[in-house]
Amino acid sequence: MIDIDNKLTPRDLAPLFPGFWECSGDKLRSIEDNFDFTKGSPVFTVKGAYTTRGWTDWTMGFLYGSALLQFEAARDREFLDMGIKGILEKMPPHLTHTGVHDHGFNNVSTYGNLRRLLRNGILPENEWQLRFAELALKCSASVQAARWTSTGPLGFIYSFNGPHSLFVDTIRTLRVLALGWILGHRLYGENDRQISLLERLVSHARMTALYSVFYGEGRDLYDTRGRVAHECIFNTNDGNFRCTSSQQGYSNHSTWTRGLAWAITGFSEILEFLQIVPAEELSDIGEKVGIESLMLKAALATGDFYINFTPADGIPYWDTGAPGLHNIENYLDKAADPFNKFEPVDSSSAAIAAQGLLRLGRYVKLKGLSELGDKYRQAGLKVTSTLLREPYLSKNKDHQGLILHSTYHRPNNWDYIPEGQSVPCGESSMWGDYHARELVMYLEHMLRGSNMTFWGEETYG
Repeated sequence: MIDIDNKLTPRDLAPLFPGFWECSGDKLRSIEDNFDFTKGSPVFTVKGAYTTRGWTDWTMGFLYGSALLQFEAARDREFLDMGIKGILEKMPPHLTHTGVHDHGFNNVSTYGNLRRLLRNGILPENEWQLRFAELALKCSASVQAARWTSTGPLGFIYSFNGPHSLFVDTIRTLRVLALGWILGHRLYGENDRQISLLERLVSHARMTALYSVFYGEGRDLYDTRGRVAHECIFNTNDGNFRCTSSQQGYSNHSTWTRGLAWAITGFSEILEFLQIVPAEELSDIGEKVGIESLMLKAALATGDFYINFTPADGIPYWDTGAPGLHNIENYLDKAADPFNKFEPVDSSSAAIAAQGLLRLGRYVKLKGLSELGDKYRQAGLKVTSTLLREPYLSKNKDHQGLILHSTYHRPNNWDYIPEGQSVPCGESSMWGDYHARELVMYLEHMLRGSNMTFWGEETYG
């Protein structure tokens, strides 16, 4: 389990931030100057160069969102121009992409960050840019919400596999529905029926908490508290839950750690969002206290599972049930070894989960559970401390990746295995690099006494 350092503080990590952002800027320049965008979006690196591969286009927004975060950190106009140019030229198709459940990834990372910078005074007031970003977010939220099936007791946003398929990943993309609702938007359906973005957000989140997360309550033989299923399968004829599945994990009875990370951060961010939602707005969905209680149950369970089933330094292997792990003696009691012979680690899971643990810790402390909140906060800081140092932070200017040892799709054998190694290592992913940047920016806000969010109490209404 993670060896939590209770004395570690955000200020202890602050000396690492300038070097991190310097590396980050070098990587972004290299991608912008050398990547062939006619071939698609940069997804993950092979021999240090970003390449494109995947089943849907879900990573372009991470690139230009990274440019905006780089500008926020360094105040270098080069990265602002890179981000805005990319948004204008590359992102419009993603606003109306009806074939994916990834709108929160592509569009909150870009249009959401642009709006946040404008609203927080980091960019000078620009009414046109603000309205542009907000219109884009409203559009994206509606398209995301329209990818809906009434299958199951509550319905959900279905994955690219079809209306039988609930992915745990989507919990992290619900942030776009939250923004759409904050902006006063609604989806119009047949016969001008008005569909609440808030209702769809909450219904999907409840379905994910009820089916994708396990609580050690005897649901099946493998019901370990906090375990996460990548995919849940429903019968579209009668709505009944049938089984769990996994597209990128080892099995439907093990936990793919990036799916676990999406859950931790997704549920924690939803808990923050619900703080600004008046109870009466939820009256048609359920009691606010019950909704929050379920979201917190899921966040705590997944956060505890990550802490308990991740090696001491906070970097997980790609799946907690990966078949080769038994060959690594006492692997949970020591730092993860990205160069081992048996199973790859996944640093992108760590970059995502660290932010979720920090947000969960803050939320729990605000609820008066100081000791419990400290556990999650300190776990998040430990993970961050590892990520911002070698062998994870890439200081090689010839390598376009920022955070090394990311794993994309182990079952499909998509990840590059260097010569002399037997498992993937040494490469990066666009989602891992973006979330590392968002993580460091979150900590910089924490040091200034603020909580970095894409919304806030002042935005309600």
